Amino acid sequence: MTPILLRPGDIAIAAVLILLDGVLSVALQLGLHRQLAIAAGRMVVQLVLVGFILRAVFAIGSPWLTLAVVVTMVAIAGREVAARPEQRLGRFGNYAVGASAVAMATLLTAMLALTTAIRPHPWYDPHYAIPLVGIVLGNVLNGASLALDSLLGGVVRERAAVEAQLALGASYMHAMRGLIRASVRRGLLPTINQMAAAGIITLPGIMTGQILAGMDPLEAAKYQILLMFLLSGGSGLAAVAVVYLAAWRLTDDRQRLRLDRLTGKHRG
Repeated sequence: MTPILLRPGDIAIAAVLILLDGVLSVALQLGLHRQLAIAAGRMVVQLVLVGFILRAVFAIGSPWLTLAVVVTMVAIAGREVAARPEQRLGRFGNYAVGASAVAMATLLTAMLALTTAIRPHPWYDPHYAIPLVGIVLGNVLNGASLALDSLLGGVVRERAAVEAQLALGASYMHAMRGLIRASVRRGLLPTINQMAAAGIITLPGIMTGQILAGMDPLEAAKYQILLMFLLSGGSGLAAVAVVYLAAWRLTDDRQRLRLDRLTGKHRG
């Protein structure tokens, strides 16, 4: 089956739906038409630019260039994780814990897939490494940001309960156990919901893309199953890592809760 190549006119026809959204925004006075136009334009520019960059990277095939692209992607993802929570750890703490957790989870997950299941030759082939890292990063970023936001917001709300346990002689990690558990759970829920809906409610994007590209549906399903397992594992690793790293930054060698290390508006 030969892949169907899209022409600019085909994309322009699909863009009519964005115009329809804009008309609805104006008619219903939603005030979203400007945001829709900016988001759509930004998306087109970003994806076309990425397409040209990846075309060049794939043609060169250098492991160092591939590494540079991956590091850039991870650094940007770390920034996104840091920016989403309302509360902030001082001294760029959100970025430090977010980037560390995202990098660890993404690289471990991608390396496992590239060296065991997918096995391209060479193993760092950018045709496989970069798309795989990009897919994993999307889920890892979401899980890590939700978990970090939950922990930092929760520790402000539950300050009295945590400090009461500390006053009664509990260790810091014991006093934080409930918040840590709830934060990791929140980080994992989107991936669990995604897995539960796959195949029955929705056809996941990767599987759909491979089918449209001409791959046998059963083979596409195998790839999607592999990717869902990878995304689940990566999200879990990132959520656990970001929560524990943030929790450790909120204490000291005297096992105290140090909310003075937060710079958010409602640190308590």
